[in-house]
Amino acid sequence: MTQDGLGVGDVRAFTGRRIMVAGGSRGLGEQIVRLLLAQGAQVAVCARGGDGLQALSSALRAERPSARLFSRAVDVVESGPLERFVEDAAAELGGLDGIVACAGGARGRALEQASAQDWSATWEMNAGYTARLTAAAVPHLRAAGGGSVVVIASISGWKPGPQAQYGTAKAAQIHMVSSLARELGPDNIRINAVSPGSMLIPGKRWDRMRREDPEAFDRFRTEFPGRELVSPQEVAEVVAFLLSDRSGGVTGANIPVDKGQNAPTADGY
Repeated sequence: MTQDGLGVGDVRAFTGRRIMVAGGSRGLGEQIVRLLLAQGAQVAVCARGGDGLQALSSALRAERPSARLFSRAVDVVESGPLERFVEDAAAELGGLDGIVACAGGARGRALEQASAQDWSATWEMNAGYTARLTAAAVPHLRAAGGGSVVVIASISGWKPGPQAQYGTAKAAQIHMVSSLARELGPDNIRINAVSPGSMLIPGKRWDRMRREDPEAFDRFRTEFPGRELVSPQEVAEVVAFLLSDRSGGVTGANIPVDKGQNAPTADGY
């Protein structure tokens, strides 16, 4: 294995490939960007938090001075800035061979407390921007002779858990993938969904629970057959596979990466 934790034969698997990642400044998105750069890809990345994105970009450029990385702070729910970033990323990298829709989120609480705005905002943070991102990237993927789109959905898209607006938006992403695979297939464009389970990310919800309420965390671990949460690095490996030629026969699929998780949250169902 290499220092990056990759198989020796994979180290330059993406040499010359041009990949855009939406939502890539931390957590899973950061790990996807790091893995792609480690395997030789040219990467364009956007995220809403400008400070976090700048910090990551500076760190990556210091770690890999020869890497080609283009970054910009973009709120993906805003129509216009996202599409302009796709155009500028394609111009900067000389085209696009793949995209990853990794941004996501939720607004509101239970049904009777959630407003219509909570539902529409949650939809746009997941399914809405994914559709606009893919539409903006398709001409560039087509010009490259085809490519791969990976949509980060969630096991909440088919395993019931609160809140309903989030699960509904994630289910829409999964269905969108299956439909667009048929629509985009004639252009040699593949599109797949990856559905992570609850990821153990430093400083995030499940890591805080592990440190602050170990008894609750231990109960939550029983939702996993092996009693271990999935890591963002493990999910990133599957994303990279779907972006690569090794997955040339896979399109329209939804691939869970959840270590067999049952309920998608610690809140029940």
